[in-house]
Amino acid sequence: MIRKFMYVVILFSLGTVGVGDIWGSEYDTLARQSLKNAGNNRSEISKALRLVPRKQQEGMEFLVAFMPNADLQSLSAQFLLQHVEYAYKAWQEAAWSKTISKDIFLNNILPYSNITETRESWRKGFYERFHAIVKDSQTPGEAAVKLNQEIFKITNVKYSTARNRPDQSPSETIESGLASCSGLSVMLIDACRSVGVPARFVGTPLWSNKSGNHSWVEVWNGGWHFTGACEPAGDYLDRGWFLGRAAQADRNSRLHAIYAVSYRPTKQRFPFGWAPEKDWVWAVNVTDRYTQMKEELPPGVVRVMFGAVDSDGIRVSAAIEIRDTAGELIYEGTTNDMRFDTNDHLNVKVQLAERYEILVRHAAHSIRRTAKFERAGVLTLFEFTENK
Repeated sequence: MIRKFMYVVILFSLGTVGVGDIWGSEYDTLARQSLKNAGNNRSEISKALRLVPRKQQEGMEFLVAFMPNADLQSLSAQFLLQHVEYAYKAWQEAAWSKTISKDIFLNNILPYSNITETRESWRKGFYERFHAIVKDSQTPGEAAVKLNQEIFKITNVKYSTARNRPDQSPSETIESGLASCSGLSVMLIDACRSVGVPARFVGTPLWSNKSGNHSWVEVWNGGWHFTGACEPAGDYLDRGWFLGRAAQADRNSRLHAIYAVSYRPTKQRFPFGWAPEKDWVWAVNVTDRYTQMKEELPPGVVRVMFGAVDSDGIRVSAAIEIRDTAGELIYEGTTNDMRFDTNDHLNVKVQLAERYEILVRHAAHSIRRTAKFERAGVLTLFEFTENK
């Protein structure tokens, strides 16, 4: 009789689990507190917490615990349940799953968003579309490189400042076929997360030489490593045109430091160069890792930049020759056109205070100029107009 009574009690307790009886991960209390900010959408968030499978409960509680108020008040249970389901699926199926800790998974695979982009259900579709690309990859780094090499070709997306807005969602980017560095980064991060690769959004509000802002991607491969979205460096990570400028960042300057986004709250907000009023995205200061990569140049040698534009101010690819005063050719190449990031200019090593003769050719026109450089990071711009 006693055994029968205990059996009935156990069945009764299991049958009445609801949002008020969340199984209790370390994020349980925080998730309950967040529900208070859900407003009229509380029933949807509660439903997501109630219906999520027990093995995925901690992930759902993590998302709800640190969810921005705008998302608490708008996201549906179906949206959250599908994101969580496919995040766990990708993590568990990945060949490298045992190398990814729970904390890395929660903060860098599980989140449904990166910055301030439109929230949308990208995860299932990206998993189905891109999983085959990484099927033979054995590490998250290898998988990220393959994704960067392929997804933009598959979706016919390219870099352009003519994009509709900087913080585009994946569908907005794919629909227009255009995105700037931020939109490209969001898309690559989501593609990585969809197949179990931890990834996060990284950027600076303003380079220390004040040449603009930039965003890129970091992926976890036994540590954090960077890559430019839609700018694969062969089969390698930790290579990019922006490394020289990143090495000059200032960790103590809000504008000139480098930040990585964190879904989990930190003591730092990500200061967006294009929208300083959007202050709900958490970040960590990662400047030191980039300044440690500073290129060691011989005394008196610096890097300077060159660019060329047409009469409308559009960047063009122009052949450039740089010679010293003895007439010896020290550099030959081409300037970057609109296919490259706005801040990505031809980068050349020169000797300080030396005089150089520069010849630039575009179409049927040419420009000659004598130049002497007094500091690093100077941009010399050549303008081709019809009368030149």
